[in-house]
Amino acid sequence: MIDIQNQRDHRNIPIDKVGIKNLRYPIIVLDRRNKVQHTVASINMYVDLPEKYKGTHMSRFVEMLHLFHPEVSLKNISELLAHMKEYLNAASAHIEIAFPYFIEKLAPVSKSPGLMDYTCRFIGSINPQNKTDLVCEVMVPVSSVCPCSKEISEYGAHNQRGEVRLSTRFKKFIWIEDMIELVESAASCEVYSILKRVDEKCVTERGYRNPRFVEDIVRDIAFKLKRDDNITWFSVSAENFESIHNHSAYASITCGQKP
Repeated sequence: MIDIQNQRDHRNIPIDKVGIKNLRYPIIVLDRRNKVQHTVASINMYVDLPEKYKGTHMSRFVEMLHLFHPEVSLKNISELLAHMKEYLNAASAHIEIAFPYFIEKLAPVSKSPGLMDYTCRFIGSINPQNKTDLVCEVMVPVSSVCPCSKEISEYGAHNQRGEVRLSTRFKKFIWIEDMIELVESAASCEVYSILKRVDEKCVTERGYRNPRFVEDIVRDIAFKLKRDDNITWFSVSAENFESIHNHSAYASITCGQKP
């Protein structure tokens, strides 16, 4: 049959990225406590396309995933990228894997178990020199109490839920759980899926004793990451969905050299 994609394109314009987006696919990721975790990812896969070719072979992206099914993790993304590049005859390849990751958390006092879900992403690319770049990203819900509100009020302080996004590049493997725990330790208080009354009392008082601006959150995280020899680059941002304003509070820090 005629291979339309490999036919000559006369516009002489290369394409930086071409491929598939939002492919839902079952994967297995590494779990620090349970060894592995089954989840469903939304996957984007791209390669570059030289100016001489009319198109890429879209079906081959899914074929590549099937070769690595069911485990798609930080450990084998480099191998997957190399296969994409070779199979699609490309100079560079890119992949973005977004998925929900679940961790069982016990309520602080009652110890009632509940599952917390965190949105995570693996982002990988390989360049024409076969150098691979990997980024691990987590999005963590947190609770924060405003230090200013606490200081100026006769009683109480406004508090809100926020979201912290942390992305890292690293020398060796890094656990998703370690990144999440680092973020939660910088907040006024963690967020839980199940809280009894004794737990609500605990987290309310814990947050009040530990007020944090968004500036405090990103600085605390950055302070620890700068002292971690395994981390070569990071980007951290915090957004508070304010309870007394019709806008969010936001802060971000990026540190390190991109490869």
